[in-house]
Amino acid sequence: MHEQEVARAAELLRSAERVVAFTGAGVSAESGVPTFRGAGGLWEGQAVEELASPRGFYADPVKVWRFYEERRRNLAGVRPNPAHHVLAGWQERFPQYAVVTQNVDGLHQAAGARGVLELHGSIWRVRCLGCGREREERTVPLSQVPPLCPECGAMVRPAVVWFGEFLPETVMAAAFAAIERCQVLVVVGTSAVVYPAAGFVEIAAAAGAKVIEVNPEASSMAHFADVALRGPAGQLLPLVDARLEVA
Repeated sequence: MHEQEVARAAELLRSAERVVAFTGAGVSAESGVPTFRGAGGLWEGQAVEELASPRGFYADPVKVWRFYEERRRNLAGVRPNPAHHVLAGWQERFPQYAVVTQNVDGLHQAAGARGVLELHGSIWRVRCLGCGREREERTVPLSQVPPLCPECGAMVRPAVVWFGEFLPETVMAAAFAAIERCQVLVVVGTSAVVYPAAGFVEIAAAAGAKVIEVNPEASSMAHFADVALRGPAGQLLPLVDARLEVA
């Protein structure tokens, strides 16, 4: 059913040297990652936006950490799916390759991807509110909530981007640089509605890159797509990857 689109996507990638994969929640949903908002967008009767914000954290850091502890527990048993593995494998195929993700779950790295540009941070890192040090924290559950910094003793927070906060400048700069010079942008599992990340597709297309969209439904940026693969990325990307092996 997808044979022509898969063949066309492989054709575009086969001749490319500079490729960027831009991923969103859809690629992780196929691994069973629960959606961020959950049913009704509430958690313990409180809107998620109030928990995932600096205001919510300073008002009740214990409640916010309980929310993130639940997310960390849910993610602890989740494994990368075939889409993650294909995207990680492509770093060995293309001379210049980057994975840019809106996800905080670390599944790209778990699949072997290196140098992933995490626009929204990582749920597996924490940042000290005192000395500012950031470190990986994989303990589930945490021994203390809220956790304290081993260096200075101050409280730490999840190293993720909350509502009302700016995306990390260095990561954004690297993402923009990669996307501006890429020859093919592969957009996977994102609705592409949140800026500035939503502008990536438009930037790549304006710079002359070919755009491959892999999504069950058309996103708001679908009109930029040169190839549209409609269906689960975990099924479709392995088909594209197999075609790349065919000379």
